[in-house]
Amino acid sequence: WALEEVGQPYAVRLVSFEAMKAPAHLALHPFGQIPTYEEGTLALFETGAIVLHIAERHTGLLPDDADARARATAWLFAALNTVEPPILELANAKLLERDQPWRAQRLGLIDDRIRARLDQLSRRLGDADWLDGAFSAGDLMMVSVLLRLGGSGLVDDDPNLRAYVARGEARPAYQRAFAAQLAVFTAASSG
Repeated sequence: WALEEVGQPYAVRLVSFEAMKAPAHLALHPFGQIPTYEEGTLALFETGAIVLHIAERHTGLLPDDADARARATAWLFAALNTVEPPILELANAKLLERDQPWRAQRLGLIDDRIRARLDQLSRRLGDADWLDGAFSAGDLMMVSVLLRLGGSGLVDDDPNLRAYVARGEARPAYQRAFAAQLAVFTAASSG
């Protein structure tokens, strides 16, 4: 999505779980995960680092004003370090702890933590379209993180955040990136 926002061409390479643990991929991502990003001789891992790099190299995702730029960067980190951790915890609990007798109680606690974060985010967003003025890398990351809650009803319960995510998904760059990703997965599954 970031590359679509800044109008840069890209190619997607799917990596199997087996390939993620192979030496070639470990040279790009020492933890054997995705995503990775390659640009010439530069190889990056971690979504936030990749988005920040793209935003710093190309116009469109960071404001020109230094203070606004710093705030956009702070929102990028907030998405990944403050909002996303309980969301990932929820996904892991649902997948990996389904047979545990304490699962229902744990899910309730995680749900409460997520709702608290979403309430804080919604209050901060207020009536604004974006987190700090114009759309930025911070919004791109925050919307991406909130999309992980799709189907849970947690974002849908807050009209403000529901509209915020919808604005992100309505962006032409998001639409192009989503269509391109769908085409890659469709080709991979039919081939």
